Order: sequence, then C-alpha cells, then structure tokens
Amino acid sequence: MKLKKKRIALLFLLLAVSAVLPAQTNPSASDKPERPQWLRDLHRWEIITFGSIPFAMFFTTFVVDMFRWSDNDWDNKYAPWPFKSTGAVAMTSSEMEKTVTIAAGVAVTIGLADHIIVRIKRQRAQRRAEALPVGTVVITRSPWGDDPEPADDIIAIDDETEPLAPEQNLPATP
Repeated sequence: MKLKKKRIALLFLLLAVSAVLPAQTNPSASDKPERPQWLRDLHRWEIITFGSIPFAMFFTTFVVDMFRWSDNDWDNKYAPWPFKSTGAVAMTSSEMEKTVTIAAGVAVTIGLADHIIVRIKRQRAQRRAEALPVGTVVITRSPWGDDPEPADDIIAIDDETEPLAPEQNLPATP
C-alpha cells in the first residue's frame, strides 16, 4: 500500500511540474513559445483523464449498484439510483473504495486510449507527408486566416461604372 501511495504522489508531482516547466522557443516558427510534444501529450492525457472521472464514477456506481441489487435477489433496498426506494442500503466503505478505484482505472484507460489514438493519427499523417514526392505543394488550412478583419475597401474602375466589392476587384491593367 505504501508503494502505491508513492506512485500516486510521484504522478501528481509530475503533473504539477509539467504545468510550471518553462516553454521552449522555436525561433523558426514564430515568437510564440512552444512546449515539447511529450509535455503537450501529457497535458492532453491529464485533461482527458480528469475530465472523464465524473462520467466514469457515475457509470461505475450504477454498475456496482446493479451488481449489488442482483446479488441481493433484486431487493428494492439495494436498487441503483433511479430505482432506489426509501430506506435504501448505502454502500459500505470497502464497496465505495472499490467503486472509486474502478472509476479511476476507467478514467486512466480512457486517457490512454485517447493518447494512443492521437499518436496513431499523428504517425499516419507524418508517413503520408513523407510519402509525397519532392516538390509537392502542401496547403495547410487553419480555422482562421492571418487577416483578422477582411478589407472593406470599395474600388471604382472608372467614373462611369459602379464601385466593385473587394471580392469582385479586377486585376490592374497596364
């Protein structure tokens, strides 16, 4: 049990250190600081794992309550939450510890599954990019363009025509 507590303490220490590590800068990309990939992956795992704990706890509690209900010959005193009646028998402390442990294990498994899926997708994209012939143009789309505001300029070709909207502008003729 002592070894288990040390592992948990080490995990929380690692997560705390990951939040305060200084960011490495990549001078070729931009002035924006960038963290190493393993640290971003660890942070994503942390978010997914801790975010799934409430759902894992809810479903695990429901499943454990269902098992308790079936073990006690479907007595309504042991029914799970939506079916509980007045005077329901609460879980013992050992059952609650098992429930929390199972829920934590499910949450960690969800975080690891997400990590594995993201790594596989990243490796596929890298292999696909490396398989392209030399000189292939790669267009990277981002959700927002570099220009925060579109130009609202209205340009007139000559005095006799109506002004054109920016998307209808024609190239200048020599």
